[in-house]
Amino acid sequence: MTRYLHTMIRVSDPDATIAFFDMLGLKEVRRMDNDRGRFTLIFLAAPGQEGVAEVELTHNWDPETYSGGRNFGHLAFRVDDIYATCQRLMDAGVTINRPPRDGHMAFVKTPDGISIELLQDGSLPAAEPWASMPNVGTW
Repeated sequence: MTRYLHTMIRVSDPDATIAFFDMLGLKEVRRMDNDRGRFTLIFLAAPGQEGVAEVELTHNWDPETYSGGRNFGHLAFRVDDIYATCQRLMDAGVTINRPPRDGHMAFVKTPDGISIELLQDGSLPAAEPWASMPNVGTW
């Protein structure tokens, strides 16, 4: 089973973006600061959609000008078995850009280059060949 989780966009002014989405009825449901990675994740949802369909705002602390669609991040889906899902995609010729080395997260791209994040429902132990696979391209 696959379940839609969120769409991620990069933002330069979190307060302005939150105010914009507030006008659409979305409210902040959680926030995570990552000092080591120098970014903040802010999740927004419409009432009753918390954990169902959210918008993830990613604010990178170091200034960056976004161009060429870089401000759009990815679509995220939770899957029952990330290894089986990645294998099925790989067997169909899809490149696994960020393999699920940790048994938790992988990235692939659509034929048009839209980044898709796959997240394991629960946790799986790291397993080969995934644990040793390198990243390919960008995601």
